[in-house]
Amino acid sequence: MGDSVRRVIERFGAAFAPGDAFMLNAPYDGGTHLPDVTVVTPVFESGSVEFFVASRAHHADIGGLTPGSMPPESRTIDDEGVVIDAIRIVDRGRFLEDDVRRVLASARLPARNPARNVADLKAQLAANARGAAELGKLVAHYGLDVVQRYMAHIERNAAECVREVVAELEDGAWSLELDGGERIEVRIAVDRARREATIDFTGTSPMSPRNFNTPPSIVRAVVLYVFRTLVRQSIPLNEGCLEPLSIRLPERSLVSPEYPAAVVAGNVETSQCIADALLAAVGACAASQGTMNNFTFGNDVHQYYETLCGGTGAGPTFDGASAVHSHMTNSRLTDPEVLEWRHPVRLRRFEIRRGSGGAGTHRGGDGIVREIEFLEPMHAAILSNRRRTVPFGLADGSAGRPGRNAVIRRDGTVVELGPVAGVALEPGDRMLIETPGGGGYGPAKESSEVS
Repeated sequence: MGDSVRRVIERFGAAFAPGDAFMLNAPYDGGTHLPDVTVVTPVFESGSVEFFVASRAHHADIGGLTPGSMPPESRTIDDEGVVIDAIRIVDRGRFLEDDVRRVLASARLPARNPARNVADLKAQLAANARGAAELGKLVAHYGLDVVQRYMAHIERNAAECVREVVAELEDGAWSLELDGGERIEVRIAVDRARREATIDFTGTSPMSPRNFNTPPSIVRAVVLYVFRTLVRQSIPLNEGCLEPLSIRLPERSLVSPEYPAAVVAGNVETSQCIADALLAAVGACAASQGTMNNFTFGNDVHQYYETLCGGTGAGPTFDGASAVHSHMTNSRLTDPEVLEWRHPVRLRRFEIRRGSGGAGTHRGGDGIVREIEFLEPMHAAILSNRRRTVPFGLADGSAGRPGRNAVIRRDGTVVELGPVAGVALEPGDRMLIETPGGGGYGPAKESSEVS
């Protein structure tokens, strides 16, 4: 989010006016992947910009090869939809709807439902307006100087909390492979005297011809997340956590791609594996499911996207959790009643995948089984990882089971799908997704039961 706000400042900083707002989704300039649209609003106090509020929403569709804008086979950013590199959408209080619709229609593969995009943008603008109003209340009550000093204090406190964590760490490294063969290499070098750490991704694979490339903004977000999880104190998440940390990204690599590299899976899949690698490098826990199991389906009328929960990795003092969204995911699943009411589908199964977590002194969490039947012709896509590779265990713990994707045709024929696939579905066909379990931690205890 910070990178997105900085991009807006760089482009429009000399031309801000009260009532302005801006949007962007460009992955190479602060964004993540194209469906994630960020709206940024400058907040004025006493005639000058003192704050920024921002909201990011995953839009149901922003164009691209497939409904839902998560195309499994994209090879360039233009395959993934409309690229928006910081534009003004509100000018002194006037919403520029014609301009917004023009941009949404401008790509080779434009947005399928611009009216819904416009409605979502208005909701984001409302969220920003609420944030600005709350800031205004703070300033009115405490004064601008006090509010700004407390904001600075929050950042300094976060930096100090991370420094305390870093001072307790040892140097570490981890390497892991994605299902497509790309590798993530990370080394964490700790300077205990300065209480600083360098996170170096040298050795990570070059840019991928697939869409698993991960923009630097995402890598920064993963590093921020991981080190925040290591902090024992209850602190608000903020960029102060990054102050003691240096991040090194090799150019034109999987973790620092250049235009026109495809990136849609970098945000949702590679980010999960980066989190696993960082947590393993510091010995915190075994691998979680390592995927978001991105499932989209749609046609000209319906578009739907969900990420699926799975198992988390066990650690030195705890078992993994079952059937939860983990690490870089931040969404909940749609209620079955709402899913079936809004779309021509039927949820056949949604249950814990027992035994899919890895064994160990502490056991990895279990994944889930989700089976959806389609009542109309649809195109569906699955964008996932850890179908070929497994969620690794740590400290002699066992790996979790990999995931599985399949289509069960109306006549009972089962068609196995790879980790990345698109498929046409007819009425009566069912999509079956089994998500990975988490890795175990420590050697499994021998059973004392007598058979």
